[in-house]
Amino acid sequence: MVKKYNLALKEIDILTNELKNIIVDDVIVILRGDLASGKTTLVKNYVKSLGLDDLVTSPTFSLQSVYSNDIYHYDIYNKSLEDFIALGMLEEFEKSGTHFVEWGDEKLQNLLEEYGYNVILIEIEKCDNKRQYKINA
Repeated sequence: MVKKYNLALKEIDILTNELKNIIVDDVIVILRGDLASGKTTLVKNYVKSLGLDDLVTSPTFSLQSVYSNDIYHYDIYNKSLEDFIALGMLEEFEKSGTHFVEWGDEKLQNLLEEYGYNVILIEIEKCDNKRQYKINA
């Protein structure tokens, strides 16, 4: 099922509340969108909506950040699926929690689904001063 939202940044709570309803078990959330489309902003607001004080930044250079022990945040920009696997990152998805993956492509999504992981895809598109979010859960 695909749900669409056209939201300004000040309305992002609508989306994070929807995500809290969708994310009930261990899940991998793949975030797709252009540079500066709001992928990290979405993760930051999701973490904040849970009442957590963790500092959320893009893990572009570290590849992975962990918030409050069970929220994992990956940025695989400029990393191929082969690179991701070679770095041993695929095993990280075995950890219980919510995993947000920025720049996860279709090959990664298909692999994760083949392995039986619960995968949610969120596509973000910039539209003037709003963002269109498509949630495929």
